[in-house]
Amino acid sequence: METETLGSYRKAGKIASEALSFGAKLIKPGVKLLDVAEEIEKKVTDEGAGIAFPVNISLNDAAAHYTPKYADTAVFGGKDIVKLDVGVHVDGYIADTATTVDLSGKYGKMLDANRKALDEAIKLVKPGTSVSSIGETVQSILSAAGYKPIENLTGHELKQYDLHAGLSVPNIKVPYDWEIKEDMVLAIEPFATDGAGHVIESRNAEIYSVESERPLRLREARALMAEVSERQGMPFAARWYGKKISPLRLHLTLQQMVQIGILRAYPPLHDRAKGMVSQFEHTIIVTSDGCEVTTL
Repeated sequence: METETLGSYRKAGKIASEALSFGAKLIKPGVKLLDVAEEIEKKVTDEGAGIAFPVNISLNDAAAHYTPKYADTAVFGGKDIVKLDVGVHVDGYIADTATTVDLSGKYGKMLDANRKALDEAIKLVKPGTSVSSIGETVQSILSAAGYKPIENLTGHELKQYDLHAGLSVPNIKVPYDWEIKEDMVLAIEPFATDGAGHVIESRNAEIYSVESERPLRLREARALMAEVSERQGMPFAARWYGKKISPLRLHLTLQQMVQIGILRAYPPLHDRAKGMVSQFEHTIIVTSDGCEVTTL
C-alpha cells in the first residue's frame, strides 16, 4: 500500500476512534438522538475529515441503518441498548467503527461475548485466512455464551469512496472459502442477539446513496442531486438537506428518486424476533503477517 494511502487510512481511523468514544459518552437517558448524531458529525468535520456515512444510532432490536430524521425529538430511554456506528473518511479512505452502550445495565454478558468475538476474529486475520473461519469463530463464541450472531449482516471490504467493496466477512460459518489478501482494508463487525439472529427491513428510511445519475425534471430533485453527487457514492442522511428543501418536499423527492432507480434507500434493520442486538466493529488493514487495526 502506498505511504500516502496508508496515512489517510490511519488518520481516518484515529478520528473515527476519537469520535466514537466522544459520542458514546453523550448517550444518556433523556438526551436527543439527533443531538448526539450532529455533535459526532461536527467533531469529525472539525478534525478535517469527511463523514463516510451518517452516524447510525440503532436502539434495542434495531441492528443498523437508523439515523435521526430532521428535527427529530426522540430521546434515549433508561432501558435502551444503543448501537453507535461511525464512519470517517480522509480523501475517500474510510474508517468504520462501532460500539454498544447498554443503558439498561442488563446485557453485560452479551456485550462481553460480542467484544470477545470481535477480538478473536481480528486475531485470525492474515493473508490466506478464509472468511468462513472468521465467521465460524464468531458464531462459536456467541453460541457458547448463549447468543446468536446475525447471519445476514457481515463485515465488508473498504476501498476509496466505497463502503462495501467486494469481500464480505460473515458472522457465521459459510460454505465458501474466500481468502483475505494483503493490503485489503476490512471492517469486521460481529452482531450478537438474544433473538432470531436474522434481520429484516422496516419502513421509513433516512439513509440513501446514489445508484445512478440521469437527467431530472423536478427542481427539488435537481437541487438535491447537485448536493449529493459530491458524496461520490457514499451514503447520506435526509436530515442533512432539511434546511435547503422543506422536509415534506424532501421526502417526496427522495421517494421518487428511489422509485426511478436514481437513489438506493437503506431502511432500518431489526431482528426478526425483536431480540436485543449489540454490535462492535473495527477497521483493519491486512499486513504480510497479520493486520493493523486503524480504529483502536
